[in-house]
Amino acid sequence: MALFEDLFKGGNIVAGLAIGIGAAVVAPAIIPALRPVAKSVIKAGLIAYDQARVALAELNEHTGDIMAEARAELAEVGKPGSHPGA
Repeated sequence: MALFEDLFKGGNIVAGLAIGIGAAVVAPAIIPALRPVAKSVIKAGLIAYDQARVALAELNEHTGDIMAEARAELAEVGKPGSHPGA
């Protein structure tokens, strides 16, 4: 644990170089294995985005319908001989 604490404090440059070289050696083996995971995460994000877009479109449609009904009711109230609240 002290190794990592010293590394982050900048006190041990040899350990930093060892970790950097180790990461450079291990990265080519890890990157191909992460590609399918990354693709799955991106696909899930696209699906969630599309579902949210559809849900918001439906919400917008329902809101527009309610506003149209409210405007029609206001127009009816403004006509002579109409009964408010009916």
